[in-house]
Amino acid sequence: MRRVLAFYKFVAVSDPLEVQRDLLLLGEKLGVKGTILLASEGVNGTIVGELEALQQMQQALGQRFGELPFKWSELNAENLGFYRYKVKIKPEIVTLGVPDLDMQQTGEHVSVERWHQLLDDPDVVVIDTRNTYEIDIGTFPQAVNPNTTNFRDFPQWVAEHLDPQTNKQVAMFCTGGIRCEKASAYMQQAGFDKVYQLDGGVLRYLEQVEVQENRWQGECFVFDQRVSVTAALEQGHFQQCFACRHPVSDEDMASEFYEQGVSCPHCYSDEALTPESAARLASLRERQRQVELAEQRGAVHIGQPQEQHAPMISDSQSSGSR
Repeated sequence: MRRVLAFYKFVAVSDPLEVQRDLLLLGEKLGVKGTILLASEGVNGTIVGELEALQQMQQALGQRFGELPFKWSELNAENLGFYRYKVKIKPEIVTLGVPDLDMQQTGEHVSVERWHQLLDDPDVVVIDTRNTYEIDIGTFPQAVNPNTTNFRDFPQWVAEHLDPQTNKQVAMFCTGGIRCEKASAYMQQAGFDKVYQLDGGVLRYLEQVEVQENRWQGECFVFDQRVSVTAALEQGHFQQCFACRHPVSDEDMASEFYEQGVSCPHCYSDEALTPESAARLASLRERQRQVELAEQRGAVHIGQPQEQHAPMISDSQSSGSR
């Protein structure tokens, strides 16, 4: 059975080009699909493949980068997960846009039990560091939504809404741990005293928490063709709008504003009547037509929606563990 393996680590990478070459050769040899991001600050990725192939990738990554927090999940037999295998070199493995962050000074990683205590503590500000389109389909009920559309927006939101002198305790979470790890380093640098992060993110939380103790509400957005996973880490019930990336429900798809591959209720507006928007809609419709023609031929059209973003990660449309 094909499975999903997600991972990240902030670690010095002295020669990303060499690592890129080695990982490309190994991944292609093993027949895995997905995306791995490399930067001088570390590695971040989500890949799909047969169990034995992923175990070999896991071993190779461990030899290269040391111990990594790997996260496993299931994939429906009819879901490819990803169409291609890519190893990309980026300035950051998750894009915050704040230079010279000391990634050795991050928040305290906390367990499920400790996380529940923080959720119940009225003196703790709990922040969902993911973007709005992810939060819309699931989150912890006590969490603050920064209403960001891009992870780069997070520092500005902190500057406008939080104060180190007032908000003494801050707890953060994200999909797989990488965003809140970087966000926590930023918070430490900004002078916040006690900063906590959910160890391994929502994915590890759902993997470890007992059903009767689960505080998560809704589904969890993931950056592959599954779109979302349930509390049981099974494929969720959402699809995704190619135009705006927002997850769409059955109700959304029944809307008059939904057109597969073109628009949904979250992005449709009267601006669609402007010449610029009309041209974009025409381009999206042509792309959708090519996708459907490829499916009729039993082929895969390069540029399917989930190929626009990749791994666990991340996040200004980067891929990886987020």
